Amino acid sequence: MGQQFVVAWITATAQLTTLNADGNPLCHYLNIGKNFLTRVGKTSLIMSLVSEEFPEEVPPRAEEITIPADVTPERVPTHIVDYSEAEQSDEQLYHEISQANVICIVYAVNNKNSIDKVTSRWIPLINERTDKDSRLPLILVGNKSDLVEYSSMETILPIMNQYTEIETCVECSAKNLKNISELFYYAQKAVLHPTGPLYCPEEKEMKPACIKALTRIFRISDQDNDGTLNDAELNFFQRICFNTPLAPQALEDVKNVVRKNLSDGVADNGLTLKGFLFLHTLFIQRGRHETTWTVLRRFGYDDDLELTPEYLFPPLKIPPDCTTELNHHAYLFLQSIFDKHDLDRDCALSPDELKDLFKVFPYMPWGPDVNNTVCTNERGWITYQGFLSQWTLTTYLDVQRCLEYLGYLGYSILAEQESQASAITVTRDKKIDLQKKQTQRNVFRCNVVGMKGCGKSGVLQALLGRNLIRQRQIRAEHKSYYAINTVYVYGQEKYLLLHDVSDSDFLTDAETICDAVCLVYDVSNPKSFEYCARIFKQHFMDSRIPCLVVAAKSDLHEVRQEYSISPAEFCRKHKMPPPQAFTCNTADVPSKDIFVKLTTMAMYPHARLRCMCACNRCTFCICQNFLNSDLLQSVKNKLFTAVLNRHVTQADLKSSTFWLRASFGATVFAVLGFAMYKALLKQR
Repeated sequence: MGQQFVVAWITATAQLTTLNADGNPLCHYLNIGKNFLTRVGKTSLIMSLVSEEFPEEVPPRAEEITIPADVTPERVPTHIVDYSEAEQSDEQLYHEISQANVICIVYAVNNKNSIDKVTSRWIPLINERTDKDSRLPLILVGNKSDLVEYSSMETILPIMNQYTEIETCVECSAKNLKNISELFYYAQKAVLHPTGPLYCPEEKEMKPACIKALTRIFRISDQDNDGTLNDAELNFFQRICFNTPLAPQALEDVKNVVRKNLSDGVADNGLTLKGFLFLHTLFIQRGRHETTWTVLRRFGYDDDLELTPEYLFPPLKIPPDCTTELNHHAYLFLQSIFDKHDLDRDCALSPDELKDLFKVFPYMPWGPDVNNTVCTNERGWITYQGFLSQWTLTTYLDVQRCLEYLGYLGYSILAEQESQASAITVTRDKKIDLQKKQTQRNVFRCNVVGMKGCGKSGVLQALLGRNLIRQRQIRAEHKSYYAINTVYVYGQEKYLLLHDVSDSDFLTDAETICDAVCLVYDVSNPKSFEYCARIFKQHFMDSRIPCLVVAAKSDLHEVRQEYSISPAEFCRKHKMPPPQAFTCNTADVPSKDIFVKLTTMAMYPHARLRCMCACNRCTFCICQNFLNSDLLQSVKNKLFTAVLNRHVTQADLKSSTFWLRASFGATVFAVLGFAMYKALLKQR
């Protein structure tokens, strides 16, 4: 458990259970004789437990004893320390009380005065030494039951009803060893499975914090989000919490118990939230609160019913120059979460659906800026692709927060993994990618640089498929400085993450860490390009980060830039692709050409592509268009079929059309290869 466990015994008598700093439980035996009724048999109880026989001679104070874990029901080691008022001071007693986690008050069943001391002396003394909001659990121990033929429970029950901190009462006998081991079991149980955080005896109902935790557990376990736990979900819940499924008859018995006590506890043969909470209330009322604690701890809760840091933030080592991404299993899990809450099956989450998804969170993790960071539908609702994109963004920028969020969703439970860390892939060092000239990463970051008003926000929103009309609908307070979406490069789906960095005169080190740089200038502003050129020379000219210049607002009249050379000449001088014309002022979605090029440059920074324009006039574009033409594709397919697979029919061989097309294709390939070679050589 990793907490202290001290048992202290008081004459009349109190047993305290606390924990050492090393995590080993202690049982401090406190013998307070002066001014209190003595000889209730507290030392005899300890000695009977250890020796398993009644001691003929009982010393005033027993030596320190450690009971190993393998002989205790809860498998927790217990250290027993005897306290004697004759040898130790009251201050030492008070210190032990302050250290305690549970206190057992021992009285003699045949001595009414010792019972009276429970309420007149010991409980008030203990409560004075403990905080009101965190009262110690108490166990009443009636010793010497062998001397009477009656039970003291009728006298004790009113005391238990009066003091809610009393966990239970055990009648035992040190002489005939009756309930000795059970006594220590309840002492340990009161520490390991306390009733206080779960249940309010006065109200006879569970406390709000417990209801909140169990409600979250129910929502996680309700995997089809129909408001009930069906047999498959109940069996899964039983297996992950208790390592064993329930037999069909046992499931029916559980539901029948709920039906008899709660009219709406079972619906459509499934257990409702009310029924689920009723069952746990029943467990607690019947003294089986360890069942509820097992469930709570399996879902990450501590003794204060808060999710533990160990559960929310499992260790994850991330070396320098490495990034974090979600792996395939994580995307499958998030897909199931999306499908679970997309009730209308429109492939988008409405505000109500999104709110329902985040009910298992202690707070709303996504603000309105998220809708301007990822793809949404025409109603502004986050789509399936946008949902996965936002999780990808969180994983890349703040993996600890991603681990926390996955913990709230119950990833480790539903995916049956050790922790959320199994959902994360840590990429290899970027230097290795550059050396090997290939990458295994799927997320690429591009920093968008430019002076204020140059159109950076337009570039970010264009990645999400939004033209100028839709961008004007974005409220200023909901503006996002990030945008992420998928881009296809050579048939591979990759994530491109755009970051609108500050427009200050100098970039910070963090703002220069990226896979590609997009330098944006406004073609209608003569002072716009100078900022891009200056930032490039200060931070990126001598780096290995590929850069692309974007001439934004290309639908406006282009003016001469107030810089020593033109943007095109600047790009040629620094061996960059020519400026890419771009505008968001379109009737349809803006062109995604620049995003494909940026992603390609980020994936292959070593390639240093020289011509990346889309003018359809230069040699490069003509060659590219011809290579992609239907005619050439048809000829190529025929040649491959004829030469490689040898499946040419006799009719094909005799066809003059076939040979004409084949000859033409071969000639084109030869001429085209030579033309491309000359063109690229000239550009170099």
